[in-house]
Amino acid sequence: MPDLDPHSAAAYLAEQLNLDINSISVVELPGGVSNLVFRATLPGQPDLILKQSLAKLRVKEDWFSDRARIFHEIDALKLLGPRPDLPEILFEDRENYLFAMSAAHPEAPTWKQQLLNGETHPTLAAQAANLQSTFFKLQTDSFRGLDLFDQLRLDPYYRFTANRHPDLLKHFNRAIEQSRTQIRALTHGDWSPKNFLINPGPQLFSIDYEVIHLGDPSFDVAFLLNHFLLKSWRRARSRAQYAGLALEYWQTLKQLLSDHTWLEPATLTHLGCLHLARIDGKSPVEYLTPIQQIQARRFARDLIQNTPNHIHEVFEMQAEAFHE
Repeated sequence: MPDLDPHSAAAYLAEQLNLDINSISVVELPGGVSNLVFRATLPGQPDLILKQSLAKLRVKEDWFSDRARIFHEIDALKLLGPRPDLPEILFEDRENYLFAMSAAHPEAPTWKQQLLNGETHPTLAAQAANLQSTFFKLQTDSFRGLDLFDQLRLDPYYRFTANRHPDLLKHFNRAIEQSRTQIRALTHGDWSPKNFLINPGPQLFSIDYEVIHLGDPSFDVAFLLNHFLLKSWRRARSRAQYAGLALEYWQTLKQLLSDHTWLEPATLTHLGCLHLARIDGKSPVEYLTPIQQIQARRFARDLIQNTPNHIHEVFEMQAEAFHE
């Protein structure tokens, strides 16, 4: 089967579900670079999401990945669910690298959209921490192996960025080594506000589990904290609110995982590297102006070379950087 489009997706669902194609409405959802994602409205039943992985990701630089990564997402959602903050697998088609799952509310925004609009709700940060804490507690031998994580994160984020900043190579190598050797718990790999939808409540609805693996979960913690830092450059007047949201997330997670004293220093190993990677890596954030990119790049380099001992100090450093 070739890559789907809205028409072929409707035809596929009509055959799969024994429905009249004219009764199915399909729209492609924007924003993703590694998958084709469609929302289908069906007669007499809830909407569903149809997802198919791509071999070549839709970014400027050449970036390829094994399409079988989508099987990780199927298996992960089966392992973690059923939960109100996760989609439910409806059916799978492994031959064609696709599956269908339950959909969020049709008007649910992404957490990224809310944050870019300056909306900061501490309860959502606490919910993200609560869901993430369950990853540390699951006992499973599944999801071993770092090939996909290397393809989709370590190489395009760390190695690519280090090539552009060779003086920081030892710091990126340390983060890579930590990711490859500190195998502690399930790690989502893309713990980003774009992968949370906000159902009425508000209730986080967590998606995009294709990079999940047994690995270094401090990468996820740093990944989400990094997004709060990035949004602060975009909306400087909301910096204190983003910092408050970040610290609500971190403090909640820290309380839930009080025996994991290694988590904070491990997170700080990643945070500066991730911040620079979202400016100069293969997948830079799209919402910063050239001047804001310069600010973020300068701050990231300082954070990498002068890493503090505690996460709250990172946000204090950023507050000072706004006045430089």
